[in-house]
Amino acid sequence: MTSSVATTWRERLQAYYYLCRFDKPIGTELVFFPTMWALWIASQGVPDFKIFFIMTLGVIFMRAAGCAINDFADRKVDAHVARTKTRPLATGVIRAREAVWVFLVLVAASACLLFFLPIQTFYWSFGALVLAFIYPFMKRYTYLPQVFLGAAFSWSIPMTYTAVGQTPDLTCWLLYFANLAWTVAYDTQYAMTDREDDLKIGVKSTAILFGRYDLTIIALLQTICVGLLGWAMWLEQILFPYGLLALCCVIADFMYQAIKIKNREPQLCFWAFRHNRWIGWIVLAGTVMGLSF
Repeated sequence: MTSSVATTWRERLQAYYYLCRFDKPIGTELVFFPTMWALWIASQGVPDFKIFFIMTLGVIFMRAAGCAINDFADRKVDAHVARTKTRPLATGVIRAREAVWVFLVLVAASACLLFFLPIQTFYWSFGALVLAFIYPFMKRYTYLPQVFLGAAFSWSIPMTYTAVGQTPDLTCWLLYFANLAWTVAYDTQYAMTDREDDLKIGVKSTAILFGRYDLTIIALLQTICVGLLGWAMWLEQILFPYGLLALCCVIADFMYQAIKIKNREPQLCFWAFRHNRWIGWIVLAGTVMGLSF
């Protein structure tokens, strides 16, 4: 739709709130936790509050910007998907160009934060901007949009390293690819929720690409994630005992998710996707404790 149907400023404000998914913080959490893993490790367990505050705001702004440009990219298909048909652009509450302006304003707000960080972080931010912009359009051209999302969600890790004055090292890239594998796994669970609708309208995803091997590949990606996290913790000398305990809890959680989604029921796949916030918490707790004791 191209016309706005909102009649009051409260309705429009609420529409912008929903456009940015502030009512659904799970996406913000899934970017926040890996950022904090990197912050604690790069800071040797003593993060600067200023960096913590700036990176947290950056996560909030860029995730909201990503949601706005995602809805712009999906504005013609969301109305045909049961889970997304009530989104503001799908219902016509706000116009497509308004979503673009929201994206630009949020990116500008994120850019302002860079004035308080080293110049190297500014250079790395271009990667974050490119990934955030192109990801929503990838589902039209490739069955691997989840990989682009993983790359975007993980980009805060090297940016965090530069923000604290560190050069991205092997540990940084192990965290990056661990998070990328984890992201593809949980976003495939998310895509399984909409698989039938996506097949009808021609939207591509790893859930469609993996087909009947979806559960096996998700488990493989989760295994890669655990392995790379363990390697990173070993390099930073935080694997024993707290890192190992955290990873054992992560493995147990992944196994629990596998049991829940074994029949591929959409509601349970969506539950598993949301449950991944606990993975972020567990790894962060193990990291903080390993660096503190």
